[in-house]
Amino acid sequence: MSSASGSTLRIGTRGSTLALAQTGMFADDLADATGVATEIVTITTDGDRSNEPLSRAGGTGLFTGALRDALEADECDIIVHSLKDLPTAPHERLVVAAIPAREDPRDALIARDGLTLDELPAGARIGTGSPRRMAQLRARRPDLQVVDIRGNVDTRLGKVTSGELDAVILAAAGLRRIGRADVVTEFLDADAWPTAPGQGALAVEVRRGEEDLVSALDHAETRAAVEAERGVLALLEAGCSAPVGARAVVDAGLLLLSASVYSLDGTTILTSSHATVWPEPEAARDIASAVARELLDAGAADLTGERP
Repeated sequence: MSSASGSTLRIGTRGSTLALAQTGMFADDLADATGVATEIVTITTDGDRSNEPLSRAGGTGLFTGALRDALEADECDIIVHSLKDLPTAPHERLVVAAIPAREDPRDALIARDGLTLDELPAGARIGTGSPRRMAQLRARRPDLQVVDIRGNVDTRLGKVTSGELDAVILAAAGLRRIGRADVVTEFLDADAWPTAPGQGALAVEVRRGEEDLVSALDHAETRAAVEAERGVLALLEAGCSAPVGARAVVDAGLLLLSASVYSLDGTTILTSSHATVWPEPEAARDIASAVARELLDAGAADLTGERP
């Protein structure tokens, strides 16, 4: 173990209900696996201070920069992120030393009167802050009004109970982690409705060289799947600003990856799917390259689309 062993490990996290819940679960699992004592350190990020729509607020690093600064400044020993918030570029001094077993990666609909997405009436108002979900909604239900929203889980759910919105879409994993899965009126099929690369997974970062603090909780199948999904995103980011959904699973000795790129207006969808043998050292990288190349060859870089 690193220099932090023998004392209490300080785990840095955002202060939202969801961040504290998922970090608390990780801390308990780490204590069970290693016997080490932990304490949780709450850090405020730029994303927590801003009410700008995500599409304008800068997205990448919005919820992670302050956590990483705190880890580098030795204000904590470990930081826990929702993996989908983490920039895809590697960090010089920090490393994702554990990706625990993934929670439900699906998106979830929370609608008035127990409605499903297909049952919502024409003109219904549905809220999300995600450009990917907006594009998917426009593709599937162009007759709905898509409303750009921000706020924590309770704020978003409150917009449905108050009648301001007819429905919202949130990550199933977050609702499960805070014990609110009972509000879901439909779980959206992950194959037909791919979600953000890494959705449902946590990323646990440490300073380079201190990987052994948390490596006991790294889950090989989850790591392979999310590295494949995020590999596609990283390769597309160079030449494509369009929304991306990805889904990877390990099954029967294979790593299967499918990714879709959407125009913002939902009128165009490009999809590529590949499979490769797993475990192989470069499986995630190879399959991500194959899928990204196919998407770019099909014109993904041109799919910025115009927001209606």
